[in-house]
Amino acid sequence: MEQTANILTLTETAIAEVKGIIQAKQIGETFLRVGVVVGGCSGMSYKLTFEKEAMTEDQSFDMEGIRVIVDPKSASFLRGMTLDFSRDLVGGGFKFINPNAKRSCGCGESFSA
Repeated sequence: MEQTANILTLTETAIAEVKGIIQAKQIGETFLRVGVVVGGCSGMSYKLTFEKEAMTEDQSFDMEGIRVIVDPKSASFLRGMTLDFSRDLVGGGFKFINPNAKRSCGCGESFSA
């Protein structure tokens, strides 16, 4: 696992939400994996998971106590992205603000680059 400069940024609200989920689920020491997978209405979808271990090829960085990992393939699509969180009743949840996305679907969870 390679310690790198931040590939992406988490807003204060996203950091608070991730920390809240970790505490509520009593996960303990964990990594937040941010990735991209093939699928979704625009070609690629974002993926957020908690993992106990990082893979050797993962790039990692720390954001205010949250250990973030990104696989090398996803890193090129996520570089410069901001992960935000909204508590809006309609359309709330994690928001992916990605300057690499040429097109995005209406829900904001898939994109093409």
